[in-house]
Amino acid sequence: GSNVLRMSSGIQIKPKTAAQKGKTSSPLLCSPKPAIKPQPKPSDKLNPKTIDPFGAPSRTPSAFAAIYAKGGIPCRLVHGSVKHRLQWECPPETVPFDPLLVTLAEGLRETKHPYTFVSKEGFKELLMVEGATEKAVPLLPRLVPVLKAALAHSDGEVFERGLGALVQLSAVVGPSLNDHLKHLLTNLSRRLMDKKFREKISVALEKLEQYGGKATVTIIKSKIPTYCSV
Repeated sequence: GSNVLRMSSGIQIKPKTAAQKGKTSSPLLCSPKPAIKPQPKPSDKLNPKTIDPFGAPSRTPSAFAAIYAKGGIPCRLVHGSVKHRLQWECPPETVPFDPLLVTLAEGLRETKHPYTFVSKEGFKELLMVEGATEKAVPLLPRLVPVLKAALAHSDGEVFERGLGALVQLSAVVGPSLNDHLKHLLTNLSRRLMDKKFREKISVALEKLEQYGGKATVTIIKSKIPTYCSV
């Protein structure tokens, strides 16, 4: 009736208690072994889809960065000796505007290279293809909130990219933008207080009037009373 087990060698061993068994049998209580990071393969450097240009894996990439990394943006940055350019995987005129134009507009809020260049240049080049007007007009309800977000961004360069994209869009869709214009003018009015952007905004407003027609003047003045028609 003793709790002590006798072995042939005469050594006495006490059976382990339930608490002691739990300490040794539960893997959750053991300190985990450090994970061995796989060494990067040389081929990884050659494939831009596997590289995180941020160089900060702990930071969650933006939606645009994630789409770009997966090859969802059909163009890539090509470094030139004088200036950079985009290389399209297929002719831009064959690419569906929905959802690419909206995705590129969302990329205007990026602050990291190469996304800043790809989004800005891609948006511009896509709007330059034949038939861009018919393809872009139906997307205005989705494009305007995205451009509004860029114009409201605290980063001055993001704002300037948004302003440039707005003028490019206006040149393509013309008066069709008038129904949505008031949603964008509030942010332009706020930035007019900053001398750094005042001239660029004034030029942009003149372009919007030029492309949007006489009705645009009334819309602009409703949000920016100091605007003088050209």
